[in-house]
Amino acid sequence: MSSWVIWLIAAGVLAGAELLTLDFVLLMLAGGALGGVAVAAIGLPVGLQLAAFVLVSLGLLVFVRPIAKRQLIARTPEQIDGAETYVGKVAVVTARVDHLDGRIRFGADDWSAVSQSRGESFEVGSTVRVMQIRGATAVVSESHE
Repeated sequence: MSSWVIWLIAAGVLAGAELLTLDFVLLMLAGGALGGVAVAAIGLPVGLQLAAFVLVSLGLLVFVRPIAKRQLIARTPEQIDGAETYVGKVAVVTARVDHLDGRIRFGADDWSAVSQSRGESFEVGSTVRVMQIRGATAVVSESHE
């Protein structure tokens, strides 16, 4: 098997492995392996192929990776996910809620809930707003709706 094919396979494996880390390091090494492909394709010895791999990889890691990471971070919006998506939503009380316990419902989801302050309590059927999620418990307050 030709050395350029081995370098090409290495580049593909490194680029594929990048999908597991998403840190741009393996992708830069894949670029270095493509440098090895180019040197191997013109028939230069393995020592020069390795030198090309190292030089291209280092160049990409030092110059391209920081720019790529900065662009990715700047263009990626903060995403609220998981239970935090319920914060700010209105729910219906299904079992009296006070500062110790209670139950609320968002559509088909049933949650344990407590009131935000000791003096607050909400009767069955009233609407409340989720102010915070603590573990599996929603902290609620008056909905003003």
